[in-house]
Amino acid sequence: MLSLIYSSVSTRPLGEDDLEALLEQSRESNEREDITGVLLFRNGYFLQVLEGPDAAVRAKLDRIKHDERHTQVRVILEELVEDRQFPEWTMGFPAAERDLEEVPGYRSTFEDLDQTPAADVPSASAVRELVRWFRPSGA
Repeated sequence: MLSLIYSSVSTRPLGEDDLEALLEQSRESNEREDITGVLLFRNGYFLQVLEGPDAAVRAKLDRIKHDERHTQVRVILEELVEDRQFPEWTMGFPAAERDLEEVPGYRSTFEDLDQTPAADVPSASAVRELVRWFRPSGA
């Protein structure tokens, strides 16, 4: 199974209604395609984990790259995994406000990753830690 984490920049401001519509659309298509994951959005930046069958995840990423809501789509981490990190989430969005400055691996942007090779272990570790922080407890 493929686990892929990408970042992107929103092409326009997105309100709560926009994000809810995006999630509803994502949940429906992801359930059909056996994709799970989590979507994080803050200050115009997306960070998303997609996990599922290799071909389905790659096809989803290709659609995202061509989606008018996204620009500067960059794969941060791509790896084969045995188990899903978000097995119960066809797409989750952490709605509860948290003090994000306290999140391990917190970044207000991902711009610096453009200068970092994708295989850079410290960057990959920071992203993994950030994603773990958003996982539901007990997962």
